[in-house]
Amino acid sequence: MAIQYSGVRESKPGRVNDLGTQSVQAEEQFRKGCLKRADRSFAQGLQCQQINSMAALMSLEDSVFISHSPQGCVGCTIMAVDMFRVGQAHRGEKLIKNPRIIVTNLDQKSVVFGGEQKLRESVKKAVERYNPKLIFVYASCASGIIGDDIDSICGDLGFEYPDTTIVPIHCEGFKSKICASGFDAAFLAINKYILKKEKKPTQANLVNLFAPTTVSYADQKEMERMLSLIGAEVNYIPFYSSLEKIKRIPQAVASTSICKVFADEFMKTLEEDYGIPYSHTVMPIGIRNTDKWYRGIAKVLGKEAEVEEIIAREHERIEPLVAKIRAKLEGKRVFICGGTGRSFAAAALIDDFGMKLVGLETPTYDDDAQVDVEYLNGIHKDFVIDIANMQPFEQVNLVNRLKPDAFIGVPDWAAKLGIPTTHVLDGKRPTMGYDGLLYLGNKIADQLSNPGFNKKLAAHVNLPYKESWYEEDAFKYIVGV
Repeated sequence: MAIQYSGVRESKPGRVNDLGTQSVQAEEQFRKGCLKRADRSFAQGLQCQQINSMAALMSLEDSVFISHSPQGCVGCTIMAVDMFRVGQAHRGEKLIKNPRIIVTNLDQKSVVFGGEQKLRESVKKAVERYNPKLIFVYASCASGIIGDDIDSICGDLGFEYPDTTIVPIHCEGFKSKICASGFDAAFLAINKYILKKEKKPTQANLVNLFAPTTVSYADQKEMERMLSLIGAEVNYIPFYSSLEKIKRIPQAVASTSICKVFADEFMKTLEEDYGIPYSHTVMPIGIRNTDKWYRGIAKVLGKEAEVEEIIAREHERIEPLVAKIRAKLEGKRVFICGGTGRSFAAAALIDDFGMKLVGLETPTYDDDAQVDVEYLNGIHKDFVIDIANMQPFEQVNLVNRLKPDAFIGVPDWAAKLGIPTTHVLDGKRPTMGYDGLLYLGNKIADQLSNPGFNKKLAAHVNLPYKESWYEEDAFKYIVGV
């Protein structure tokens, strides 16, 4: 009998979330089972899983999002809100809306006496103001510590407001240092309170395509186009989705995800509970990974022959264009930073352009990462790996020491060092599939030929680190257990 997944990614053996080493050493130690989970004696900050739980669902139609937390806990939703607003514009919406977010505003009194009444009042206000089909209630560190029983409260309120589905989500930040656990918390709640393990008649050719907030509309259309070429009808969820589309999930013949880290655990749950097979491959960035992603879902659908013909045509179309970009980028040294799926995908992408990987920062190392590192070590020989949930002090140390020609990823800190940067979490422009490859390559080439902004930024902005820090070992605060 399968053990119910807890929603905490550290519960799976072999996942490491604090590490600093060379790629060849990491590959060897993981293979031998010697790669131990470590900790930090100093940390500059972590991404909380609550923001990932909220961002995963924030664009659902006719929904209200209640954060049972102090007010500050929703401050970091600003990126997801921006993506939601931009996404509406790209989809042709004339009246741009903000997501409906309510904060219970837990304070010192709430910590002493409990915040149950504040939550009840917030749900009441949500129904009175918006009459939504869905209300998601997010636990926080504060509500988790004081022990507010959000499940029972939501259950009681469900009887009071029968026309609204009220879903509690346990995404307390202290439960996991791996921020992707927040995605799992959201999906586990959807399965329990919306899908309820009720099997439905299968709909021929329906494919669940899971996508996070940071996927652009151009990328959505490209993935839908590619799947339609092999006869699939796409149920694109949960970004810009709805309660009706969520309820269609059990009717699919297969599932796949644009970001494997986003929905990998949920797709396993769907196979266990509803018998839906899934393709667990890679994020489709670059030629190799796009091919691999495409072949993965085609195999599940029994469309291997058809997909090979399509891939051959796509290669014939784009390879001459890639060669032109390669002539501009070949030999350039790159440092990459991003989520586990996107960073390793970007690392494979640069091989299309003949660039050299010198460093990679990503939040988690596990079996999937090992497969990617084995592949990358065959191309780039040896590079620095920093397994870190944020920790910009490590990043600036490494980037300053390695002095790459370009930085691909979340660029805030590297840009202030004067390094030409290209954002890998670009939810506003194409980055995936065969055409996304061309856009990214041209964007990197443009940044390298026009580095003036970054150089001026470095000349006028001081980073909050002493010069002596750049002479230290970047990983001095990572300690073994």
